[in-house]
Amino acid sequence: MKIISGKLKGRNIDGYNIEGTRPTMDRVKESIFASIQNYINNAIVLDLFSGSGNLGFEAISNGSKLCYFNDHNYKCIKSIQDNINKFNIKDQSITLNLDYMKCLNYLKDHNIKLDLIFLDPPYKLNIIDEIIEFIINNDLLNNNGLIICEMTSILTKEYNDLKLIKEKNYSEKNVYIYKKIEL
Repeated sequence: MKIISGKLKGRNIDGYNIEGTRPTMDRVKESIFASIQNYINNAIVLDLFSGSGNLGFEAISNGSKLCYFNDHNYKCIKSIQDNINKFNIKDQSITLNLDYMKCLNYLKDHNIKLDLIFLDPPYKLNIIDEIIEFIINNDLLNNNGLIICEMTSILTKEYNDLKLIKEKNYSEKNVYIYKKIEL
């Protein structure tokens, strides 16, 4: 797996083959980043279910200021840390080895506000609604910030303060991009 655009374009990402991970396909990643390109520069990013770190690395490569990489699997975090060292992006990366709710509470407790949030949880968990509600209720997303969801199910719920700006189906995967509207 490679970074497909930006300053790290062409660099290989190790860790895509760790058991339990499901890296975003290149065509899906390319479409997502084409849709969010105007929101990436200097963004504070959360890749909540990082796996290989694929989405977070792509965000850094395209100009984000900082990415929080979180995964509950230590092997994933170790691989992400190795890639961070290999890409020489320590000053743009923070790794967390936490359960997703502990990570969200960590961000809340440290008053960390985000511009981009990637949500690509294990599909069987069906927890996107719970996560988005937590993000909204705890004001973790800056105005005009985006939540990018990748899932197999269809998301039909509307969320206060969020506007669905893109919805796309890729065979068995659906991608939803929500934008926090200014009040």
